[in-house]
Amino acid sequence: MIGLNDILHISVRQVFRQRRRSLGVLFAVALGTSSLITMLTLGDQLKRDMNRDLDLLGGATVIVAGFTTSTDTTAPPQTFLPKTVEQIRALPGVETASVATDHVDWNVLFWKGESLATPVLGVDEHYWHTSSMNAIKGRLFGAEEVANGERVCVLGEELAKNLYGQDDPIGQYLPIRTEVFRIIGVVGGLQVGDRKKFALLPITTVVRRSDGLMRADRLLVRCRTWDDVLPVGAAMPGIVAQTQGAKFLQIEVARKQLERVVSMVWWIQLFVTISIVATLTVGGFGIWNGMMSSVISRTREIGLKKAMGAEQRDILAQFLCEALTLSLSAAAIGILMAFAVVQAAGLYLEAKPPVGLFFFNAAISFAFSALLGVGTGFYPAQRASRMDAVAAIRYE
Repeated sequence: MIGLNDILHISVRQVFRQRRRSLGVLFAVALGTSSLITMLTLGDQLKRDMNRDLDLLGGATVIVAGFTTSTDTTAPPQTFLPKTVEQIRALPGVETASVATDHVDWNVLFWKGESLATPVLGVDEHYWHTSSMNAIKGRLFGAEEVANGERVCVLGEELAKNLYGQDDPIGQYLPIRTEVFRIIGVVGGLQVGDRKKFALLPITTVVRRSDGLMRADRLLVRCRTWDDVLPVGAAMPGIVAQTQGAKFLQIEVARKQLERVVSMVWWIQLFVTISIVATLTVGGFGIWNGMMSSVISRTREIGLKKAMGAEQRDILAQFLCEALTLSLSAAAIGILMAFAVVQAAGLYLEAKPPVGLFFFNAAISFAFSALLGVGTGFYPAQRASRMDAVAAIRYE
């Protein structure tokens, strides 16, 4: 019986000798392995990033809740209580939730001799993240300004341009109703939409100064992924009913946009999966074809080994080991390629994929490559092991 060390030595030597024939197989399996690890490792990160930017596709992961106008004039106006909002934020699948005023107050500014109708909206400190808004100038007000009801405001990009032109509005004062508010930031970009024309104030400031006309009666809930939207939307009425009553609660989910996004992503994932499977299939067929060619070209060698006392299991183990060496070598190259791709993608996405997740996926891919090598190399190895020694020696 041939020793394991001898089988490994012979297998590595044979793979190296046939490197020109094996180059395409190595590349196919390495590419498939690399793609599989990259997709598994970055899949969650890409999904989170895409969900974060879904405002561009209609805000599919944002749920909007509010209270409809009651026909009962004696019923007091409803607002979202802090404990209700906190319980909704604690729901699985909720990334953040923001309270805002449902009613938009149109304030007429007499600015530089002209009348300018300005929509004013009260929002809390979570509104920026919920709506994917970032400051292009200055900063956005936070929890402290909201808690203290400070007279600060953030302008939409278009409103700031209409009011101040090319001048810097940061630090300027804007008259709203009978008071003035200090401008601390400007928001802009594609995700802002019509809010480019808005003046955004702390919700506490707006509610206290509106004489009851504006209330915290609008709740925006951003879900982590599109898979969480429907479960969160279904759970919200129960929470509102338990904490304050949900008689006039209305929840809006962008179902059409959500279905469109899910369908689009499903087709993309299907295409990527098919590409990976096709690549690995080509690699597996390459291993099978290479091993069959190796068996045919080494028929006399097999006959001589059998004549010298090699058993069927020795020949089977040798050729299986060669197929396994080829597939695992390709897997090792694929893992190195995947590591480089994941690191580069992490820098581009400004994220750091978990190292443990990468190595877990690498281990899965390595095991899959081993199965691929054994599965595709078994028939050629079995064929070689069952050859008749005399017929093999006489083979031309």
